[in-house]
Amino acid sequence: MGTSGENSIAMARLIGLLREQEGAVSRQQVLACGLDSGFIRRRLRRGEWVTVHSGVYITHNGPMTWLQRAWCAILSAEPAALWDESALLVASGRADRLGGTDPIHVAVASGRRMVPKSGVVFHHRLDLAADALPNARPPRLRVEEAVLDVAARATTELAAIAVLADPVQARLTTAERLLAHLERRTRIRRRTLLHDILLDVARGSCSVLEHRFLTQVERAHGLPAPDRQAPTQTARPGFRDLHYPELGLIVELDGRLFDDDALSRFHDMERDLDAAVHLDDRTIRLCWGQAVVRSCSTADRLGVIMNRHGWAGRATPCSSPDCAVR
Repeated sequence: MGTSGENSIAMARLIGLLREQEGAVSRQQVLACGLDSGFIRRRLRRGEWVTVHSGVYITHNGPMTWLQRAWCAILSAEPAALWDESALLVASGRADRLGGTDPIHVAVASGRRMVPKSGVVFHHRLDLAADALPNARPPRLRVEEAVLDVAARATTELAAIAVLADPVQARLTTAERLLAHLERRTRIRRRTLLHDILLDVARGSCSVLEHRFLTQVERAHGLPAPDRQAPTQTARPGFRDLHYPELGLIVELDGRLFDDDALSRFHDMERDLDAAVHLDDRTIRLCWGQAVVRSCSTADRLGVIMNRHGWAGRATPCSSPDCAVR
């Protein structure tokens, strides 16, 4: 160890690093701060630090959070990056919802031989350097790459729609950026399906329910195309799911399967009232059952409402032999 002044500088570096890394640190990082192996041994001997992986420590002796375990996994495998759903959870700021035992998915370069670690799943990636964000805290794959990986493994079309639409709705990325990354992934599973879904998302379909409305109600029955995710144009900020300004009509798609709290419902009603007062627009709210289960009947009734509001066209029957539109 050096002088007291040097020690103070070294400790300040370490404290800043621990703050960035949720209290996780590697032996190499401690030495790079200007401290020595004896410093580490004393912390371990006194039980202040705990060895998580070889040469990687957590600087407390209590239960670890998922994010702390993620940092330890990354530090033990450097260069590495969080992969798949692990990367998306960190990017969206939702990692704190995970428990201490949920698995950590880590991407490493192809060809590396990794020692198995409890709670860590390693994945080899051919172009890790290009696909990763090494300066992210913790390092992770780019949102677009992680989204495409998860969507390609989705077991149903609905699941794939949700994976692609949710990050766009959360403003983590855009459909255009996802399409650009998909263009480079020529061998990705279900590529055509992912491409078609992203085209719809790019046009404003920002959830599973909105995509189902687009394909099963609007397109299937020849209804006019609305402005999707349009700003409210009132003093209350927000976006309208479907706005037909020329008809003075707003359609909100409510994907909630259970009742929300009273405050959320109040805000919905306030936006509806604002639309009626400031824009003279009528608001219709549709639930999952109306847009998906009874899509034909919903299209028929929407067509009638739109006619009353000035639409000159007519809803047309879809390919179903039992279509309610006649």
